[in-house]
Amino acid sequence: MDEAALIKQAQGGEIDAYNTLVLHYQELAYNIAYRIVGEPDAAADATQEAFISAYRALGSFRGGSFKSWLLRIVTNACYDELRRRKRRPQAALEALYVEDESPEPGTSFTTEMENPETYAQRMDLQEAIMDCLQDLPEDQRAVTVMCDIEGFSYDEIADMAGVALGTVKSRLSRARSKLRDCLRGFGELLPAEYRLSDEM
Repeated sequence: MDEAALIKQAQGGEIDAYNTLVLHYQELAYNIAYRIVGEPDAAADATQEAFISAYRALGSFRGGSFKSWLLRIVTNACYDELRRRKRRPQAALEALYVEDESPEPGTSFTTEMENPETYAQRMDLQEAIMDCLQDLPEDQRAVTVMCDIEGFSYDEIADMAGVALGTVKSRLSRARSKLRDCLRGFGELLPAEYRLSDEM
């Protein structure tokens, strides 16, 4: 895919060129939205709004990383969706345990090699993480999703979030600290191999 050519064509009003860009990035955009807002329908709404907003703002794109530019719009659309719904995500961490890149409700978390006890332990951990993640501010949750789930670098996240590199590191550090402290509170509820020692 010649991304630069497609962007230029889309900026010139060629819808097919923009649709090609959408098809290329829609899975990544949806996955990030899903992990931030926590519901498939809400993630789909945020993704759709992001692509509409990106199309309208395409003339303002002046080069650089189109992916980062687009994902910044996706992240902002997620913030808008969360504020609109005035709610916390309910299933964002589901994606941590699903091999499929497009998680759907009811997706099985088990594998052929996983026994019921292991599955139950993993569900306990997921629930504990979810409870803690819900308490994070939106900006800290977003950088946690981008870094610890999606695997983006600090520089990429700074570009996508439109903030300084130091801000990304600070938000991520605070988020991880809060998650660690929160998980300590679950104590015996967590499987033994997941318990955090007091030395951490």
